[in-house]
Amino acid sequence: MEYIEPSSLPTNTNMILCCECGVLIEPNPSNMCVTCLRNHVDITEGIPKQMVLHFCRNCERYLQPPGEWVSAALESRELLALCLKKLKGLKEVKLVDAGFIWTEPHSKRLKVKLTVHGELSGGTVLEQIFIVEFTVQNQMCDDCHRTEAKDYWHCLVQVRQRAENKKTFYYLEQLILKHKAHENTLGIKPLHGGLDFYYANFNHAKKMVDFLQYMVPVKVTTSKRLISHDIHSNNFNYKYTWSVEIAPLSKDSAVCLSKKLRQQLGSISPICLVYKVATGIHLIDPMTAQISELPGQMFFRNPFEALCDPKQLVEYVVMDIEPIMEKDRKHIPGQGHISFRHGLCDIWVVRSSELGINENTIHTRSHLGHLLKVGDYVMGYNLGESNYNNSEFDKLSSDQIPDVLLVRKCYADRQTRANSRNWKLRHLAEEATDERSKHDFNEFLEDLEEDVAYRKQINIYRDSKKTMPVDSNDKSAANDSVPHITLAEMLEDLALECEDEEMGEDNVEKENVAEP
Repeated sequence: MEYIEPSSLPTNTNMILCCECGVLIEPNPSNMCVTCLRNHVDITEGIPKQMVLHFCRNCERYLQPPGEWVSAALESRELLALCLKKLKGLKEVKLVDAGFIWTEPHSKRLKVKLTVHGELSGGTVLEQIFIVEFTVQNQMCDDCHRTEAKDYWHCLVQVRQRAENKKTFYYLEQLILKHKAHENTLGIKPLHGGLDFYYANFNHAKKMVDFLQYMVPVKVTTSKRLISHDIHSNNFNYKYTWSVEIAPLSKDSAVCLSKKLRQQLGSISPICLVYKVATGIHLIDPMTAQISELPGQMFFRNPFEALCDPKQLVEYVVMDIEPIMEKDRKHIPGQGHISFRHGLCDIWVVRSSELGINENTIHTRSHLGHLLKVGDYVMGYNLGESNYNNSEFDKLSSDQIPDVLLVRKCYADRQTRANSRNWKLRHLAEEATDERSKHDFNEFLEDLEEDVAYRKQINIYRDSKKTMPVDSNDKSAANDSVPHITLAEMLEDLALECEDEEMGEDNVEKENVAEP
């Protein structure tokens, strides 16, 4: 007989009955079969079976809490990972398998089938398969919301003029409208006495800055701020800002030039008037009618402020006038160009408030001899009785300072001219409501009426709310003494008529010249 070792003998395993259904099973800590164990214990109790996914229809991205939006295709690994991250109780069990169950793409439902293992008390491991349903809800992301709100910008152009009189700023605004330089902007906001232009493209913003530099004398300062940086691809995301500062001088401003600057401009007189601001600052000497142009780069190299602004103008009455012949102008000192478009004259004036009280007339020389005659009202600066906080002005002798500096002819009452004005201008932003800005803008409108060459650079529109004369081109129908703009110089404004809308016709902006 062969001897069998005890270790090689088959061992008898003791079997027990399930405490629920009575099926013969191997002993386990719960004393229940697998079927009864699944019926009594749910290892997925802490895992939600219904969830919500937020989806942006504009950029087709999903929200990954707390605030990140990620792109993921349907039934992709990225979308599956996003769904699993939203299941809070998944950390309590061991995830074995996960996958999508096919649903209709337009159903706004995503079903994920999960297989998990959970360990019960006593070391029993239970496997369970269940389905989590995700409902897709539409929600606009922050980037798309800013884009729809016209506030999604990467470049900002800030235009400012820090001066008491802002007629140059109003002139620049009309140039932007005429040349449609603002077409690519995301938005335009009036802020701190200027305008902010928002752009999404760097090239569009740079083009705007180049346009401003070409049209008026400006100083440009550039800055940028880092928004994000990808260290793997070495990509930088910046926000750029251009600060465009317009020269603080406007038409009809009086300036006092330094000795060095006077020599560079052809030995012009120290006190001059600004009669136009375009690509450069155009100056005229009222004493000699000598003109000169100050480039913007030269101005910002040695900047200076205006000696007098139009708000300091005083009204005078012309008592006598004596023109200076062209042959006599040759003896006037100076090396610059002489403007023969202006009429140089000797003139005697009295302040209108002292007319009939003070018979002492003030003698001065003016470049307005082609416009003025005896009895006219004229606006000027009273330099002889004023004190100015200007270092260059203090260096001048009494012979270099005229008593009165005449600036412009006064045609009629300002309110009367405003009421008879049958044209208007467009604006990039809301019109200013304060009295100072309204006053400056009214002066700008008067400059357009008085200077034909000045208004050729601007689009002027007919005001449909004002009644037009029978023949606006006939100067006899209007007052010859008051300058006005004819109907032939006006453009038709946009008109939205209800009849066209009812018939389904498109309302198109008309840019044709109106017929008289």
